Amino acid sequence: MGHLKRIFDLFFSLIAVVLTAPILALAALAVLLTSPGPVLYWSERVGRDNRLFRMPKFRTMRVGTPALATHLLQNPEAFLTPLGSFFRRTSLDELPQLWSILKGDMSFVGPRPALFNQDDLIALRTQYEVHRLVPGLTGWAQVNGRDELPIPEKVKFDADYLKRRSFGFDLYILWRTCLKVLRRDGVAH
Repeated sequence: MGHLKRIFDLFFSLIAVVLTAPILALAALAVLLTSPGPVLYWSERVGRDNRLFRMPKFRTMRVGTPALATHLLQNPEAFLTPLGSFFRRTSLDELPQLWSILKGDMSFVGPRPALFNQDDLIALRTQYEVHRLVPGLTGWAQVNGRDELPIPEKVKFDADYLKRRSFGFDLYILWRTCLKVLRRDGVAH
């Protein structure tokens, strides 16, 4: 499945970059015009085999926000840029991750990459051997609760994905992701 998945990722990320180029340009301009600082936020993330990589997102938080998972911030709304909430609700902030997929640091489907300092999540994923997977733009845990799931439940879904992964299962997860994004289900600020 590894080679087929990589070919799928390369082919569809190239198509996605071409199709979303106008959206990417408008989103970048909107971030630039509404909030001082860089357009992209390069987040230190944990990839396959617990190796660190830098993952780009459109910046939705003000410059100087602590590098923590949003749910760990006290009053996260206070750190949002003027368009931050909108970008997160619509998942526009995730579009630059197509670069990480092209590079091979990520796949379309896999466990969401942990922040470098999410020690509890990293340890549990390592315990269940989920760390062997390439992280994804979306994943089984994402379509079953996204930001609302406690870490042990996320890891259970990630471990289930490890056991069940197949090209067909990936397509099913992508389909469910599209539905969730369109409905804006399970998105935290």
